[in-house]
Order: sequence, then structure tokens, then C-alpha cells
Amino acid sequence: MSNVMCANSAAGVVAGAGAGHGAGNGQGSNSVNVRQFNERVILNALRRLGQASKADLSRSVNLTSNTAGVIVKELEERGLIRSEGKRSGARGQPATLLSLNPEGAYSIGVKVGRRSVDTLLVDFRGHVVERRHHERDFPMPEESLALALGDIAAMRDALPSDAKDRLAGIGVAAPYDMGSWRRELDIRVDAYRVWNDVDIAARLGVSTGLPVFRENDGTAAAVAEMFRGCGRELQTFAYLFIGSAIGGGLVLNGEYYRGVTGNAGDIGLMPVGPSRLASAPRPTHGCDILLTRASINSLIRHLRANGVEVVLRSELERAIPLHPALVAEWLDDAADALVMPLLSAACLLDVEAIVIDADLPMEVRRDLESRLNRCLDEAVPEARRPPPLRLGQVGRQAAALGAAILPLHLNYSPSREILVNQ
Repeated sequence: MSNVMCANSAAGVVAGAGAGHGAGNGQGSNSVNVRQFNERVILNALRRLGQASKADLSRSVNLTSNTAGVIVKELEERGLIRSEGKRSGARGQPATLLSLNPEGAYSIGVKVGRRSVDTLLVDFRGHVVERRHHERDFPMPEESLALALGDIAAMRDALPSDAKDRLAGIGVAAPYDMGSWRRELDIRVDAYRVWNDVDIAARLGVSTGLPVFRENDGTAAAVAEMFRGCGRELQTFAYLFIGSAIGGGLVLNGEYYRGVTGNAGDIGLMPVGPSRLASAPRPTHGCDILLTRASINSLIRHLRANGVEVVLRSELERAIPLHPALVAEWLDDAADALVMPLLSAACLLDVEAIVIDADLPMEVRRDLESRLNRCLDEAVPEARRPPPLRLGQVGRQAAALGAAILPLHLNYSPSREILVNQ
């Protein structure tokens, strides 16, 4: 049986069941399930809030103060949460602030991409303890697998001996169908199509013996933003990340949504008009797809077509400030390509904001945001306002960090399955 998992989590407190007491006819196993569910609701709230008092938590998750207090005490005894001292500046008796105990559990995240392999070890709060990064130009599956396994072994060895049994698992972020769209992404190796037949997460599970949780890299990046970025202020947002290609995810009512196939928010395949750049390939149909025009690969292609040799990301970072005119041409084309997909997403989903992040220097991200705002203002339909744009707060490691958070979130999240597992 495969130990690779993909799951949605469902937030919300089950009311009417106090600490250790059944509700109605639901005594026994049902009350235990409700209790476990509500414990995870509190852990989930702390993961999002960072710090909170017992009163803050009871209000946030809609539990009685007594029930929340009993659950908090037990979670403290199990080493999953801890006191952070007293809140200062408030009137009356200062409240004790609580947070997740960083040593309560650990997790490893692996992001397998078209140009890199990243591995992170995080603690229970999702803070990075150790990281590894390998730049490769379209690595084949065996190379990516070997790099990831070497990093995972090193990180497991680095854990304290008393923490090895608190490793929640491995999260994997990787594009689905990674061997596709070779023309659009300038992948010149025909053999690269083999990626479409490789389940990298299953291979990692067999080799490590650990549970593995996989999501599309765009969805994983949205998870990172949900917990460590704009998601602390926004409950519903569309997210996109410009990397080697361009992907995205959806956060609806405080929970990430993966869709039927795990591709919810995969904005990179939305149809757009042909590129205005001479460096871009001509579409084979009347329209193109977004990843052809708004991706790191399309920027590299434009630089190369104009005599700038770029292969690795480090070379791209050096080239960007040296060739501002070429970067500006790409930004104009990328912003133009993004307008219709973003307006369509805003009309369909009615989100609070659209969050944009990228594996690009901050000044380039800000420039793209500025150009996009101008384009959206010009294109928005009558009686509507353009969707608010927010810059992501996680940056280039968003997918790897989201992957690392997945085992923690899904092992300790308030899944509705808990309530029916009697």
C-alpha cells in the first residue's frame, strides 16, 4: 500500500462537546473523536496566529473558555504547545501567551522543480532548521531523487536522538505532468517527458519508510503563504507563483483547496494571446498558455535571444541588473499576459485579494506588481474594481516551505474524517 497522501483539511469547531464529555448520544468513541478534532482546531489556530492567550483561542475557535483551557493544558503536557510569558500593555491581570512548541514535532519538505531541488527541515512552528539547495538545468528523475534522498538522510541524522520519533513525515511539492509543455518552456531534451510517468513522492516513500504527503508545487506554495504570509490577514485569496513555469493555488475560508485532481488554481495553463516578444515561440493554435509568457523560463529565453547567456538561477540574478531594458520588455509582456487570467479569477472567485510571488529579486516583483495594477485599472469592466494585488511574503522557497508544512498541517489539522472514524 502506498504511503503517499494528498488531503484537504477542513476547519471548524464541533460545538456541544465539552472536554472529556459526550454530546447527546455520542458518548464514548464519538466524544474522543470530537475532543481530538477540537484539539487540532486549537493547534491549527495557533499555527496561523503565532501567539494567543486561552481567551484569544476560545474566541477564535468558538469553544467555551473552560473547554479551551482543558485542551490547552493537555496539549502543554504533551509538549505540543508552550507558554511564552505574559502579555504586556493590557489592563488588568496580564494573560499568558501560548504558542506551538517548536520541538513538538518536525517535518521535511522537498520541492522538486525543473531547475532545482530544495529540501527543508522545519520544526513544529514551520520555522526552517536546515535547508539544502541544488541548481540543475532540467534534471532527470534519478538525479533529482538521489539529491533529495541524500538531503533527507542528512537531515534525519541531524535531528536530536530524542526527536527522531517526532518526525511527522515528508511533504513533496512538484509540478504535475512536469515532462509536458517542452516547447513552451524551452525544454530541449525529449527524454524529459519521462517525468510524466514518475511518481517521485512514492519513490521517496519507499526509500525512506516515512509517510509522504504530496501536492502540486503551486498549491504547496499557497500553503506556505497561508501560514507564514498574507494568509494571516486574508481568509480567501488566489495565489500565483512565477517560477520556472507559473503555478498557483486557492485558499478559501482559511483552508487551501486542492480541487478534484489537485490542480486548483493552476493558472499557468489558462489561455492567453500570443506574446509580443520576438523571442517567444509562436503558438500552435490561435491562443497560447500563460506559462509561455509569464515564467522564469520565458525571461531566460528572452535574455538568451538577445545574446545574454543564462543557465542557472545565480546567472539570472547577475544578468537582471545588467540588462534592465530586456527585463522591462519581458515584464511588459508578462503583465499583459496576466491581466485576463487575473480578471477572470477575480470574477469567478470573488476573492479578497490576489497574492503574487516569484523566484525573482524584490525590486522586479514590485515592478511587476506596479505594471499589473496599471494594466488591471485599464482593463477592468464597468461597475467593477480591479482585484487587490498583494506581494507574497515567503519568496523563492514558498513551495519547499509549503511542502514541509504539509505533514504538520495534515497530521494535526481538524479533518472531518476524525469525526466519522468511530
